[in-house]
Amino acid sequence: MNAVWQAAWAAVRRRKLQTIVIGVVVCAASATLVMALGLLEAAAAPFDRAFAAQQGAHLSAAFDPEKVSEADLEREGTDSAGPFLQTTVDTSSSDVFLGSLTVVGRPDPGGAVDRVSVWQGRWATNPGEIVLNRAPGTTGRTEVGSRISLPDRPALTVVGFAHSVTGSADAWVTPAQARELGPTALQMLYRFAKADTAADVDAGQARVTAGLPAGALLGTLSHLTVKDKATSELGVFIPFLMIFGVLGLVVAVLIVANVVSGAVVAGLRHIGMLKAIGFTPNQVMAVYLVMVSIPAVAGCALGTVAGNLFAKPVVQDAVDGFGVDELSFAPWVNVVAALGMPVLVALAALVPALRARRLPAARVISAGTTAHTGRALRIQRWLSGTRLPRSVSLGLGLPFARAGRSALTLAAVVFGVMTVTLAVGVTMSMTAYNEAVRPNHADRVELLAGPPLGLRVPGEEAPAARLSDAEDESMLRSLPGTTALLAMSQLETEVAGGTQKAMISFYRGDGATLGPRVLTGQWPDGPGQVVVPSRFLNQRGLSVGDTITVAARGNRTQVRIVGVVLTNNADQIFADWSTLDRLVPGARADSYQVRTAPGTNRDTFTAAVLARDPGLRVLPPRDGTSSTAVIIISAAVMLTLVLGAVAALGVFNTVVLNARERRRDLGMLKSIGMTPRQVTVLLVTSMGALGVVGGLIGVPVGIAVHQVVVPAMARAGQADAVDILMNVYHAPTLALLALTGVVIAVLGAVVPARGAARLSIATVLHNE
Repeated sequence: MNAVWQAAWAAVRRRKLQTIVIGVVVCAASATLVMALGLLEAAAAPFDRAFAAQQGAHLSAAFDPEKVSEADLEREGTDSAGPFLQTTVDTSSSDVFLGSLTVVGRPDPGGAVDRVSVWQGRWATNPGEIVLNRAPGTTGRTEVGSRISLPDRPALTVVGFAHSVTGSADAWVTPAQARELGPTALQMLYRFAKADTAADVDAGQARVTAGLPAGALLGTLSHLTVKDKATSELGVFIPFLMIFGVLGLVVAVLIVANVVSGAVVAGLRHIGMLKAIGFTPNQVMAVYLVMVSIPAVAGCALGTVAGNLFAKPVVQDAVDGFGVDELSFAPWVNVVAALGMPVLVALAALVPALRARRLPAARVISAGTTAHTGRALRIQRWLSGTRLPRSVSLGLGLPFARAGRSALTLAAVVFGVMTVTLAVGVTMSMTAYNEAVRPNHADRVELLAGPPLGLRVPGEEAPAARLSDAEDESMLRSLPGTTALLAMSQLETEVAGGTQKAMISFYRGDGATLGPRVLTGQWPDGPGQVVVPSRFLNQRGLSVGDTITVAARGNRTQVRIVGVVLTNNADQIFADWSTLDRLVPGARADSYQVRTAPGTNRDTFTAAVLARDPGLRVLPPRDGTSSTAVIIISAAVMLTLVLGAVAALGVFNTVVLNARERRRDLGMLKSIGMTPRQVTVLLVTSMGALGVVGGLIGVPVGIAVHQVVVPAMARAGQADAVDILMNVYHAPTLALLALTGVVIAVLGAVVPARGAARLSIATVLHNE
């Protein structure tokens, strides 16, 4: 074994270029694999661990206290907590603004279900005390000792911070305090023996609500919905990075197989010498496996570290909400990468190593003394009859001399082109989706008349319209250039069934024209009708036609979902103005959106608006990209550059091997007058031909993968895969993508080709 190690180590030091190529390729593949597997594990594990530790509720339910009593909700044989008195507290008039809080009266944080974790301070045990739901380690406007003053209600002092992964409440008080605050619902928390699927949760809900009066159940919240919402942003990255991880592995295997097979061919005389001095066939095979394993292990170690470093910023924010202070992937992620990649590399090297094992010593020890013949020579003779320059015709025939090596190189180029095509498609999909959900209309003018209902923060100045709502709307419609007008007011509401909050935008005017794009259903045209984004439905297990209960300002109403709109905010609801009158009668619009006629000067129009109502504020044009889109686009660019460079390294290695094998031929060509420039053209052309074929194959394959990956990303992000995401490839883009194969091939070939062209004739023919 010592002799095998010495021979392998000598080969590693002698073949520095191939060693570096293997190390870099394996490093890139390992880093990509760690990022993909790490994100897959981190997407679900923090929630699952926290949910299990707290005995989280599989179902949170809110009941109408006017239709059921506490005794009606106590069912034997069911793991449950409650009933707890539940109310909604509006802190918009408090010195400490916390929005609308779902407050539950709970005697202690323990119990059989939803064991709330108190991580700072203590639990509320006395009147006038409140505990806020906040993830461990997070900060906010409040601290222990802060007082929340409420109009017409008792002031509350914050005595602690706790966290419920179930999201059963925004805050907790004593049961007596909850009764004093005026309860509006009864909360029950259930755990079922089987709750792995939505059907299981529905079956459990049916059991615990059987026999209750109609309308008693105000709303529910499934733990699956909470989990999907908590992990949806991180889940977008998983299909994207998994496919790049697979591509990295495939390209690594192809290039390693190419490198080792080339080392076997280029080292035939070395193999013969090893066998001549007593190495057995198995030892020869072991030499080549050890030779490739040394840089593979080093590259894998570096890649595993790099993968952890690059993935941490991506997922840290997502897991912070579960109280994870320091992100670390599960041990199996690094074990799979650290052990699996070297094994995969060894398997890729096994076939050419077996070839070295089978070669007879008498044959290989005399290798390199005969001229090359075969199909390549016949093809080159045929090409010489064309009008192509001799260096080009010789280069086009060169790949046929080593068909296996050329096939591996072509496959690497195909995967490189496919990677670029996929990355460009994902980038264009994200850009198109972002532009669709955050449109920047040059013909729109947005005006702020005041803060949204209930969201004025004490101590902060806010604009205030001088005219009444009706006067402002009439004035805006009368201005020259106005073609459409939309009045809007926003109100934060509570969706019955848990701590689900939703911001409702109430529209009056040309909502069907200026509002978000309707994907399915219709725009609200009457009281009690709303439209929502697909993420709202997916994260709550709802569908068009379902009814939900919303509450705000002490009022409660039911609304029916009549359509789905294209917007990315999962907690946004759009409703007709008549619905606002049910919750906040007499409210005015807090903003207006005006569409102007073509040719209308924006500055002139806004000056005319402010001249009539100086209290209006002109908002700047919308412009922004979501953080998720920025991260995905940045990751796509980075991974494309990495895998493109890896594919170019495969071409680089092939040209080096071809030049080394063809040293005699190149020397003869230079001796009869071929210039160094022509030698460079010959070698670059040989790879350029593979680049052309690789581009023609890789582009359609990349498009096909895009049609699979992007819908998977959309589903993981709780959004629908609309046509905006899919129809992004166009003829000019496809033409440029087809040239990617040529670019990869030429960039990988030009440096070793120029190196081969600089060799002198005397050096090349030294052994002749």
